[in-house]
Amino acid sequence: GLELSHCVGANSLGPAAVPWRSGGTCKMKRVRTVFKPEQLERLEQEFLKQQYMVGTERVDLAATLHLTETQVKVWFQNRRIKWRKQSMEQKATKLSQFGVIQPATADLTDIKDHEEDTVDVEL
Repeated sequence: GLELSHCVGANSLGPAAVPWRSGGTCKMKRVRTVFKPEQLERLEQEFLKQQYMVGTERVDLAATLHLTETQVKVWFQNRRIKWRKQSMEQKATKLSQFGVIQPATADLTDIKDHEEDTVDVEL
């Protein structure tokens, strides 16, 4: 099942903060998954082998780690974003060591685009 926390409604943020939600409806907020160190270690091992986990491999890994398939899928999505960001930062560092000045806006735009894809909420 879903792990849910307290009710988040218009009153909790104030009516001015969320004017489109003035109906007073209650939206339940999902709790972020906290992975055990053993789970993270195995997920990282699998990521080093392959950056995309699909199909029966994902189902099997989820079952082995006592996670849902969605949790594994989202972890891999988030890990790929982190990997791309680290790769871009390393590239920028190497270029700056050689005195190559690159357009900062291009790399920052790429990083921001990938960060928007990050999904922290898991089932």
